Amino acid sequence: MKAIQAQSLSGPEGLVYTDVETPGAGPNVVIVDVKAAGVCFPDYLMTKGEYQLKMEPPFVPGIETAGVVRSAPEGAAVKPGDRVMAFNFIGGYAERVAVGPSNVLPTPPELDDAEAVALIANYHTMYFAYARRGHLRAGETVLVLGAAGGIGTAAIQIAKGMGARVIAVVNRTAATEFVYSVGADVVLPLEEGWAKAVREATGGVGVDMVVDPIGGPAFDDAVRTLAPEGRLLVVGFAAGGIPTIKVNRLLLRNASLVGVAWGEFLRTHADYLYETQAGLAKLVTEGMRPPISARIPLSEGRQALQDFADGKVYGKMVLVP
Repeated sequence: MKAIQAQSLSGPEGLVYTDVETPGAGPNVVIVDVKAAGVCFPDYLMTKGEYQLKMEPPFVPGIETAGVVRSAPEGAAVKPGDRVMAFNFIGGYAERVAVGPSNVLPTPPELDDAEAVALIANYHTMYFAYARRGHLRAGETVLVLGAAGGIGTAAIQIAKGMGARVIAVVNRTAATEFVYSVGADVVLPLEEGWAKAVREATGGVGVDMVVDPIGGPAFDDAVRTLAPEGRLLVVGFAAGGIPTIKVNRLLLRNASLVGVAWGEFLRTHADYLYETQAGLAKLVTEGMRPPISARIPLSEGRQALQDFADGKVYGKMVLVP
């Protein structure tokens, strides 16, 4: 079968569209014919050898897939012909993928395969962030950094679905209209004085929650935007730098700094995958649709991941075999 294979740990440059061995049926795997594969930050990190899961090349990247079950072991919750979403650490950039039965979920009937694949990492992460880690309540105000990216759009849509007001901050000002289109109430540029602008947008009170998937220099100002008893959710470090904090800033605001690592949580709480899926399915039924900015042929996966790394993608990009 055809796949995108990482032949060196050099990022997109090390990817090659080539023939690889087709995975076969087995007693502990579900075989899925891939209809869409998500392009996401963990994929990029893995191809550079910078993800917490270290893979030695050659390997096929891709943690998110959606498609149709080709075969399933006896006792699995899915059967051949079912439309499914699948979460795996590797293998998605291919025409077919083998996935553990516990990592396969039914695709909501309201979504096509590209929309479904967008739910897997970003939307599950943010539902976990709000419902389990941050305890978001209706009527609260959420500040979303990196709002034009995959995590950012998920953060906006889920927060709105939970009844929150959203202030979004974008590094790419050209993305302003897009970010408004996915539901943000206020969109501000990430420029000097942005934290002051956030506080002004809240009448000087500050925000109840910050979603920070970027880290780096913006972190300190993000802490300053918190209202008393606010929570800052640490989701990632897309800007490259891992920030530190003077904890007296948390003390004086009675604020909380909350880590969000959905994949790691699933290692010890595997059943929580189904809880987040149920919550997301409800939001989908109520009208939530992940924005798909581009559907790219699998053969162009190398360039697609490079465009992602270069910040050329709004929302979600998917590969289509």
